[in-house]
Amino acid sequence: MRKIALAVTLTVTLALAMVGCANPQDKKTEQKGDPVKITYIHRLPDGEGMTKVADIVKRWNDANPGIQVTATKFDGKAQALAVKLETDIKANAGPCLAQLSYNEIPEMYVKGLLQDVTAEAKKYQKNYGGAFGQMTLAGKTTGLPQDSGPLVYLYDAKEFKALDIKVPTTLDEFKAAAAKAAAKGKYIAAFTPDETAYWLSAQTAAAGGVWYKTEGDKWKVNLDSLEAQKVAKFWQDMIDAKSVLTLDRWSDAYTKAIADGRLIGNLSAAWETGFALDGLDGTPREGQWRVAQIPDFGAGAKTGPDGGSGVAVMKGCAHPAEAMKFNDWFNTQVDDLATQGLVPAAVQPAKTPAKMARQFGGQDVRAVLAQANKNLSQDFIYIPGFSAVVPKTTETAAKVAAGNGKVADVFAAAKTSSFQALKSLGLPAI
Repeated sequence: MRKIALAVTLTVTLALAMVGCANPQDKKTEQKGDPVKITYIHRLPDGEGMTKVADIVKRWNDANPGIQVTATKFDGKAQALAVKLETDIKANAGPCLAQLSYNEIPEMYVKGLLQDVTAEAKKYQKNYGGAFGQMTLAGKTTGLPQDSGPLVYLYDAKEFKALDIKVPTTLDEFKAAAAKAAAKGKYIAAFTPDETAYWLSAQTAAAGGVWYKTEGDKWKVNLDSLEAQKVAKFWQDMIDAKSVLTLDRWSDAYTKAIADGRLIGNLSAAWETGFALDGLDGTPREGQWRVAQIPDFGAGAKTGPDGGSGVAVMKGCAHPAEAMKFNDWFNTQVDDLATQGLVPAAVQPAKTPAKMARQFGGQDVRAVLAQANKNLSQDFIYIPGFSAVVPKTTETAAKVAAGNGKVADVFAAAKTSSFQALKSLGLPAI
C-alpha cells in the first residue's frame, strides 16, 4: 500500500480530515428556489428481480422536489472506487454520498475525504442497530450504515433433532454439542481460515472486546485481550477434539460438506442467509435449516460484525443536511434493499423473501436478522489499512487448519500486521 504522508498525531489528522469547508465545492451555486442537488455513487448489484436503485431514488425525487438525487452505479471493484473518490474529491468533482465498506471508512477518514456529520447523524441514530458505530471514528460520525453482517448461527434443525441436541446458548454448550455430533460423524461448525480476519474479530466483539480503538492521539491494538483469548481457546479446544471441520468458507469442500449432511451448522455472517443453502434446493434436505442468534460469548446477547457497508458524506458536499435526510430515507427502505441481497442495517425488519422462507422452512429469517442487528456491538471499528492485515491472518489460519499452529497464532499474526499497517500509514499505535 502506498505510504501516505499524514500528520504526526492522529488528533491532528482527524482534525484535518473533517475540514470540508475550504473546498470550493462547498460554495452553493443554486439560485433561490432551485432544488438542492445530491449525487450518490453506489455498488449495489441492481440485478434481475431486484428493486432497482433508480426506481427507489425516483420515489424520493417525486416526493421531494426540493432535494433531487442522482444515483450512479459503480461497476468496478471496491478498491477502484476508493481511488476514484480520492481523485475526484481532490479535483473538486466528488459525489456528495458514496457507499463504502466499513473497513474502508477509517482510511478514507484519515485521508481527509469524509465530512463530519455527527449532529445530523444523531437525528437518525435510533433507526439503526450497532452498525451505526462503524460509521463513527474518534467521536465523529461520517454517514449512516446501509447493510450489516452480524454473526448469526445457521443450523440444520432436522439433524439437530435426530442427534438430540439443542441450539447452544453458551460456549460450553456449543463445545458439548459439537462433541456429541462429531461422535456421529456430523459437525455443527467449521473453522474457516479464509474468513478469520473478519470472522474472529467479530467473535471478539461478541465477547465484549474489540481489536482496535483510538486512545488519545494513538490507535490501540488490543489482540491480547481476555476476550480475544477466550475466542482463541474456544476454537482451539474444538480443533484439538476434532469436533469441528477445518474448511475454507469459499471452497467447493465447504459447499459439499453442507450438501452431503456432514456440516450441519456454522457461525456465519447474516448476509450468507441469501445464498448459503442454494445447493440444497430441490434435494431432500431443502427447508431443514434455520437461523438463530449466536451463543453467548460472555457479554450476553451481543454479536459482532462481519462485513457490510455504509453511505458516507464526502468532503466537498455542499448540502450535508439534505444529503443525510436522503441517506436516512434510502437506508430505511428495507424491503427494497433486501431485494438487492442486503441485510439492511436499519432496526426495522425487512420482509423475508419467498426463496429464503422456502430454504429456511418458512421461518421469518429477516426478523431474526433484525434482532441480530439490535445486538450488534456498537464499539467495533477497523483500523486504516485493515486490508493489509487480512492476508497474513489468513495465511496463519491455514497453517492452524493443517495442524501446524494454534489459533492464538492467528491473533498474534493479526497483531503484528496491524502495527505494520498503521506504521506504513504514518499513524501512531500502541
